[in-house]
Amino acid sequence: MKITSSYLLALLTFAIVGNAMAQERATYQRKGYTLTFANNDATLDSSLQHKLIETFFKVYPKIAKEYNKQTLKTVAFVVDTAYKGVAATSNGRVVFNPKWFHQHPEDIDVVTHEVMHIAQDYKRSVGPGWLTEGIADYVRNQFGVNNEGAKWKLPDYKAGQSYTNSYRITARFLYWIEKKQNRGIVKELDKQLRERTYTADSWKQQTGKTLDELWQAYIDSPAV
Repeated sequence: MKITSSYLLALLTFAIVGNAMAQERATYQRKGYTLTFANNDATLDSSLQHKLIETFFKVYPKIAKEYNKQTLKTVAFVVDTAYKGVAATSNGRVVFNPKWFHQHPEDIDVVTHEVMHIAQDYKRSVGPGWLTEGIADYVRNQFGVNNEGAKWKLPDYKAGQSYTNSYRITARFLYWIEKKQNRGIVKELDKQLRERTYTADSWKQQTGKTLDELWQAYIDSPAV
């Protein structure tokens, strides 16, 4: 094989880029938890990276204590310019879109929502997706470190909403149930979903009302 100058340049470029990428991977350990952090966006502010890491170590142990003491102790964060969503979690690995943080630098509690998904560990869930996401946002509201700075909050009820709207709308409904019906229901539902004992009847077992009856009561008096 004839080695040309352009080929050597390509090899050198690959080696430099590969080395830079390797330098963007680090491992952090605190109080029994390990976080590996990889980032392929050289333009992401280092102080924001630090906030993401600090948020993990602040909120994940609290989530583990509150919801699932058996949750994973080793987690991976990957900031990936190729990912086009906001964030996604699977098997203890959270992928973040750096573009989101460039546009919303205060929204670091994306971390809180995503690591709750790790603790949830529902696998092939027996429950609805809207409840999974609603619980994750309920926990973001509970443990988030900068929700106010991100101008993130649970929304007031508005006509036309449904508990199946997921995320913050479902989370606000869960918060109302905790305040008005049964304190501790979110932990119980989370446990049932993980243990695969959740059914549509779980709501009535916990509150004496069906899910639709709870929603109607919420519509009638949504203040908390």
